[in-house]
Amino acid sequence: MCDDDRPDDSDNPGRRIGAALNRRGFTTRGLRVRLAVGVLALSLVPVGAVGFALYRMTNLGGPDSVCDGAATADQVHDLLGPGRITEDKRGYSPTADFTGNSCSARVSSGLFESPEKVVQFDIVLNTADGPGTLAASDARLFSGETAGSVTPDAAWAVLPEGCQKGVRTVVYTSEKGHDEARAALAVTFANGVAKARSCGGRKLSPPKSLSAKGAETDPDWANLCGLPGFAPAKNPEAQWRMPQQVTTASGPIWSCTIGGDPRYDSRAQVLAITTEPRTTALTQKDGKEPSDVGRARWVAGGTLVTTCQGKDVFFTVNGGYTNGLEKPFLFPDQKDLVREFLTAGGKAIGCEPIL
Repeated sequence: MCDDDRPDDSDNPGRRIGAALNRRGFTTRGLRVRLAVGVLALSLVPVGAVGFALYRMTNLGGPDSVCDGAATADQVHDLLGPGRITEDKRGYSPTADFTGNSCSARVSSGLFESPEKVVQFDIVLNTADGPGTLAASDARLFSGETAGSVTPDAAWAVLPEGCQKGVRTVVYTSEKGHDEARAALAVTFANGVAKARSCGGRKLSPPKSLSAKGAETDPDWANLCGLPGFAPAKNPEAQWRMPQQVTTASGPIWSCTIGGDPRYDSRAQVLAITTEPRTTALTQKDGKEPSDVGRARWVAGGTLVTTCQGKDVFFTVNGGYTNGLEKPFLFPDQKDLVREFLTAGGKAIGCEPIL
């Protein structure tokens, strides 16, 4: 047969591929099978890489909500940013009241190791410590019917009317700012807990707005904390700088701090008035008698309770102390301080005479 009579390989793709493999040393069936497996594996690498990236950088296949409905995945992403969500319940229960009843959600967004952003959900029952522990002069207070506040570290909301008194939901985040989002999340959390407990007549609404954060100013010693006529005698030995910070709204907890941050400086004097009785499980009947402060009764460390317009109101006086002074208190006559605060604070909120 002459060359012109041989079949043309250009019309047979299989023969062309076989010839190419022969030229590259893949002359047996076994070698060619190994080659095919290698090519298939390499073709799947991009698919695996995309899948890995989707797993690490998105919440694809992750939870739609966290902590038994405390928040949706969208709410967590709005607060912490995009990424994969994981949760840690550690015995958390929305229907129980115990110390450390907490659940956390974490968002990671890097392809490999990356810092995680965290939101933590706590359920807290305020009992013997009293509502004064919630006082924070840097708080932004909720407006509207929902009782709560936002500080740089946390947001909290009290459960709806009809639920157990003194129970609040607290949201802590690793990210600062987003005050409105954190406030709304605390309210969503409170509604979820109320639903789990089958309590509360109606759902709480997110606050219509948040009060402005109080600015640090120099005190007016004749009208301390902005209360007309509130002028307790100051220790003349107290010569350190004493900035004053006051919340710009009165409910649920009005607070004034004089002398710095009470978390780090015992010299700071904390004064607070709690006008929302649902913030604590304590009531008027828990007060100790007899009382040397008129209608008020000592009910917890540094906190007194009285009634104002038929409702329990709490007055807190804490701090102002240091061992480094000859007279240890910022206001040495603590009894006078308490009596003056009850008088001036009571007038400010429209309360009947307490003393």
